[in-house]
Amino acid sequence: MEINIYQVDAFSSKPFGGNPAGVVPDAGELSEKDMQNIAMEMNLSETAFVFPIDKNNYKVRFFTPVQEVDLCGHATIGSFYTLAYKGYLPSIYKGVKKVYQETKVGKLAVEIFFNNGKIERVMMEQAPPKDLGKIEDIELLLDCFHLEKKDIGIEDNFVFPKIISTGLPDIMLPIKSKDTLNNLKVDFRKLADVSKKLNVSGVHAFCLPKINSDKVFTRNFAPLVGINEEAATGTANGALIYFLRKEGYIDRNEIISMQGEVLNRPSNIYCRIDENKGEYTVKIGGGARIVLEGIMCF
Repeated sequence: MEINIYQVDAFSSKPFGGNPAGVVPDAGELSEKDMQNIAMEMNLSETAFVFPIDKNNYKVRFFTPVQEVDLCGHATIGSFYTLAYKGYLPSIYKGVKKVYQETKVGKLAVEIFFNNGKIERVMMEQAPPKDLGKIEDIELLLDCFHLEKKDIGIEDNFVFPKIISTGLPDIMLPIKSKDTLNNLKVDFRKLADVSKKLNVSGVHAFCLPKINSDKVFTRNFAPLVGINEEAATGTANGALIYFLRKEGYIDRNEIISMQGEVLNRPSNIYCRIDENKGEYTVKIGGGARIVLEGIMCF
């Protein structure tokens, strides 16, 4: 069998930035075993497999090298950038084209922004945000990162970590200092054990420079699903803007997450949240760039 496959740097308009994802734009003939083997062969944090339904609807499945996951932000951005750039879906000259992806967390909108025939960015709707509770006993979590309680919080205030999901449950871990965030010493084995115990995908550590900042610095760790650290994380940043807005740390609708600096793969993740009668809609997005394309034979 032969399939077309791409490697795409998502959340960056330049090659060698952002978070790389594998994209198979037409996976109609692949079995689940095939998809897992391809994801393992690509050895990227996620590979997306697209099953076109019609010109406006696409089923998408996401695999890490070790297992399937329900949703992946950067692989979604990479997938729909590739579909539009390579002509798998109809493009427009200027404006926003809205299509839908069917995932294991539901049917979600994807918006592709065009300007003069070029793709400026892709924005994806996430699953409705869920607050799954704060972590009262933080000692095990602190031990994973060699942190002390005084390191945790926003500005000078202690803030309890919380588990938030916009498709995948992640721990939002506020860290007061950007230097502390940049120099974390992570015990990945312990973190995998804690993640399994708390039934989360991983930990999204962040530093908000000040209340109502227009940017936030982030790092994401998910060793339980085979990703020690990744350069850009869509679902976790969607969860983060909900956390910041709901807890009153920002009153704006948009924020940019700066991720990947420590990995030398700088990423800009655009996050947006809207509220209507207490219901929140979260979108994340950014640019992308195809860096590799070819045919996989097996």
